[in-house]
Amino acid sequence: MSAKAQGAPAHPASAPGVPAQSETGPGASAPPETRAGASAQSETGPAISAQPQTQPAVPAQPQTKPGASARADTESAVPAQPQTKSGASARADTESAVPAEPGASALADTESAVPAQSDTAPGVSARAATADREVVISRIIDAPPALVFEAFTDIRHLSQWWGPDGFTTTTRSFEFRVGGEWVFVLHGPDGTDYPEWISWTEIVPPERIALVHGEFRADPNAFESLITFEPDSTATRIEMRTVFPTKELRDEAVEKYHAIEGGQQTLGNLAAYITELVLKGTND
Repeated sequence: MSAKAQGAPAHPASAPGVPAQSETGPGASAPPETRAGASAQSETGPAISAQPQTQPAVPAQPQTKPGASARADTESAVPAQPQTKSGASARADTESAVPAEPGASALADTESAVPAQSDTAPGVSARAATADREVVISRIIDAPPALVFEAFTDIRHLSQWWGPDGFTTTTRSFEFRVGGEWVFVLHGPDGTDYPEWISWTEIVPPERIALVHGEFRADPNAFESLITFEPDSTATRIEMRTVFPTKELRDEAVEKYHAIEGGQQTLGNLAAYITELVLKGTND
């Protein structure tokens, strides 16, 4: 997600009101080729018979040192040597072919192909990019990760606790595997039925589960969730991180459908259900 100086006039080639300088300097006229023509006076001037008609034409000598003329004749063919120390010109001619240090050229050639290393841990940058589309809910449950994971992945358990307070489920189909689906109806306490569809994209027992959740298969508004199960002494810290397709859908879920409160209630129901399982197992 650069300030532009729109409307700024382009810089002219010279300062405003100052004409461009000629190549021969301000006001300089082209010098006469020679002084030979200087003796020829106006054809209408008075004739002076006493004086010889003309003097031998003597070309003006250039004000240069001996040999300068020859050098001037070859200036266009022989470029002036740069003012460098002995051997510097040869080095300049070979600079592009001979890198300053061994391997320097190869490093420069591959710079554009090797991305700069990030200073952040993997995944941190991606989370920052989706922060305004996320809902994150967590809870400590007094049971080992294996038991919490089982309660989250077995339909016998899921149907006992899934959903916010007052909600129940009716399962149409359930296949817990990567690419498998859970098709069910969520019944609200007011009698409203909500069609639901979940497909699992990653399963790593008993550490994490990734899934896509919508109202139906190929729902364009479906969101992604990552559920992690981390040991916390003898308990489990469970976290549900949900990423919506857009910030608008995330805000609607939070403000209209109370997704945060509903998620907290759902994890509360999971904790209560696992407590019952633990007590039942102890009594048995």
